[in-house]
Amino acid sequence: MSSGTKSSVVAVLGLGSMGYGMALSLVRAGFTVAGYDVNRAAVERLTAEGGRAAGSPAAAAKDADAVVSVVVNAAQTESVLFGENGAGAAMKPGAVFMSCATMAPAAARGLAARVEADGRHYLDAPISGGAQRAAEGALTVLASGSADAFEAADEVLDAVAAKVFRVGDAAGLGAAYKMVNQLLAGVHIAAASEAMAFAAAQGLDLQMVYDIITKSAGNSWMFENRMQHVLDDDYTPRSAVSIFVKDLGIVEDMARAGHLPVPVAATALQMFLMTAAAGMAGDDDSSVARLYADLMGTELKAKGRS
Repeated sequence: MSSGTKSSVVAVLGLGSMGYGMALSLVRAGFTVAGYDVNRAAVERLTAEGGRAAGSPAAAAKDADAVVSVVVNAAQTESVLFGENGAGAAMKPGAVFMSCATMAPAAARGLAARVEADGRHYLDAPISGGAQRAAEGALTVLASGSADAFEAADEVLDAVAAKVFRVGDAAGLGAAYKMVNQLLAGVHIAAASEAMAFAAAQGLDLQMVYDIITKSAGNSWMFENRMQHVLDDDYTPRSAVSIFVKDLGIVEDMARAGHLPVPVAATALQMFLMTAAAGMAGDDDSSVARLYADLMGTELKAKGRS
């Protein structure tokens, strides 16, 4: 989408690493962007980049053609929609609520029913790609909803995503596809962390391990991305350990309800739970490698680093 002035107003609720990047992409695409976050510093950052500050979800949503919710989970989504000064009642008839939080499919269906009952549209639109791709307008979106919801969100999707998978005509399907991705992502982080700590315990050069694996069959996107954080000794949260406690917990709940065996995901969940219990819940999810290193009695040090 080319830049330029658009008549459309888009509200972005949640200006964390993903939401902030999406809001910037929308500003660059020419939308009027009203941003809300409980962290006022994030709102101020957006206004400095050309966005507009909103003091509540309702204030952000009242003139918006689309409301993009980039909060953490179903409970927060329900809060910004139907809590005090929520967006739900303030949205214009025919406006679309685009929900990007990772949640259980049943939760997405329940929220969609409430939004649609009031004459608004709901697009179940979980996202993948990380903060950098959010800032580049190059996310992957797994979207499901009615034809009207897709039409109302079309230009917004064009501005924030490089790839949109239209996975179904009802809310909940996007959430279900996202949980398959999150199962793999969590397992891959745990496996990458185990491998890196295992290498450290052998006295191997961790930079050499990284260089070899990222050019070999054992590589994964998560190894390449997250183990760089380990090499940098930088556990600033891009995606926190607690996120995968939540997401793999949803996988476990879905599997238990369907009597489905997911032993690898269950083991990965335990590693994230142990990392959180060790005091790293708010740290980057690559901190699972630190937990493994502690268990193995080794240190995650690249050669030449004191």
